[in-house]
Amino acid sequence: MKKAFILLLLVATNISFISCKSDKTTAKTTQKEDIAKFSVNKAEKEINFTAYKFTEKTPVGGQFRQVDVISGGTGETIKEAINNTEFSIPVSSIFTKDSSRDYKIQKFFFGVMSDTKLLSGKLNIENDSIGSATIKMNGVSNKVPFKYTIVNNTFAMSGKMDVSNWNALDALASLNKVCEALHTGSDGVSKTWSEVALNITTKF
Repeated sequence: MKKAFILLLLVATNISFISCKSDKTTAKTTQKEDIAKFSVNKAEKEINFTAYKFTEKTPVGGQFRQVDVISGGTGETIKEAINNTEFSIPVSSIFTKDSSRDYKIQKFFFGVMSDTKLLSGKLNIENDSIGSATIKMNGVSNKVPFKYTIVNNTFAMSGKMDVSNWNALDALASLNKVCEALHTGSDGVSKTWSEVALNITTKF
């Protein structure tokens, strides 16, 4: 009985220690955001993408409505705040103004990939106009070069990614199959392009 009591006491102490450690980590992160002049976490973020269908490459726009800052994201300048920011994006936050399309993209594109409930990545600023985003999707990490500007405390970046670089052509074929009729153009060909344009703004 005494041994059981000691064991329970040790477990309770360990849980308390872990909880306190977690609270301290959160407090430190919050303190950094409060002190820093610029915080990505507190900024207004908009992640827009453009995919393409039909042989003539007709654009289809959408966005992700949620992005979470995992690490970094603070600085005395906007460049410093953006550089080395690690983030994750739930694919469930996709929004294209068409709920049926959103469902198909989640289930038949992201849903057939490996470990892709979240897109994750890290931003790297190289100079005053270019950078790269290392994005992990389908178990593969690759860099997406981007150009950026900073105007009126707004960081705006644009780049292009080809999903074939993430071994996602099977996922693309899966999406094209379920959208075959909707992606068939005037030439009778059903086409979903592997290229996706990215336009992201962060307003501080």
